[in-house]
Amino acid sequence: MWSPRRHSRGPLASIAIGALTLATALSISACSSGASDGQITVAGSTTCLPIAEVAAEAYTEQTGLSVLVSGLGSSAGIEAVSNGTAEIATSSRGLNEEEQKLGLTTIPVAHDGIAVIVNPDNPVQNLSTEQLRDIYAGKITNWSEVGGEDLAIQLVNRDEASGTREAFKSIIMDGEPFDRRAAVLSGTGQVRDVVSRTRGAIGYISMGFVESKYAETQVRAINVNHVEPIEATVASGGYPISRDLYFFTKGEPTDEAQGYIDYVLSEEMDEQIREAGFIPAGNGSEAGEE
Repeated sequence: MWSPRRHSRGPLASIAIGALTLATALSISACSSGASDGQITVAGSTTCLPIAEVAAEAYTEQTGLSVLVSGLGSSAGIEAVSNGTAEIATSSRGLNEEEQKLGLTTIPVAHDGIAVIVNPDNPVQNLSTEQLRDIYAGKITNWSEVGGEDLAIQLVNRDEASGTREAFKSIIMDGEPFDRRAAVLSGTGQVRDVVSRTRGAIGYISMGFVESKYAETQVRAINVNHVEPIEATVASGGYPISRDLYFFTKGEPTDEAQGYIDYVLSEEMDEQIREAGFIPAGNGSEAGEE
């Protein structure tokens, strides 16, 4: 039950340029006659938005505490928490070497797989990690080289603020630079939309965004190293492109932030996290300084 969202229209170049101008800033706030004067600000990964937003709505209804959620990328969220403009950062990657010096507390909230997606009309069913590396490095440029039709491969990549890009780079690229000719998009939804409308395109997104009953068009996730990208293979460690999703706070969370974090990690959120296409980290997750 992997459930994504987003849509737009146009050729690859136009969508790539237009998507760069989009700000994926979403906010949720609610209040009642008994609402608290307090407010929690959550910022970061677009991949984590389904978790953060659903939890924010439910937590506000239960407590009256306003929770504002925005999705501007993992790096932006980490920066916002480190400089005090947000209380909680959401991230689809761990902290890099420099960020580990910021005194942030790490809270794993879910497990996720990164799906490699192609247009539904593309007959290719499987790629090895080596083939993926060569495709994204620009060494393989035609689908016929990997068992497909004689069609140019059109690379779709994420921008440097993306935690999904960082995870894909770490797991797949093995030090190889990305091909600079790729279309670079700022959000998961834009990547999905371009691939869904472009026969020769390839991209990568969180598995939770592969299928959507809301989108006008569809994409297809392919196997990697002959392993299907599903919850069972991510949970078992068999699927090669997987990662954890995190919350970060500056030092120890405030009482209000801790209450929201506890709700996200509670059994009450497990079903919603699974419906969003992720595997709950659950109550056994441990927070620690990085």
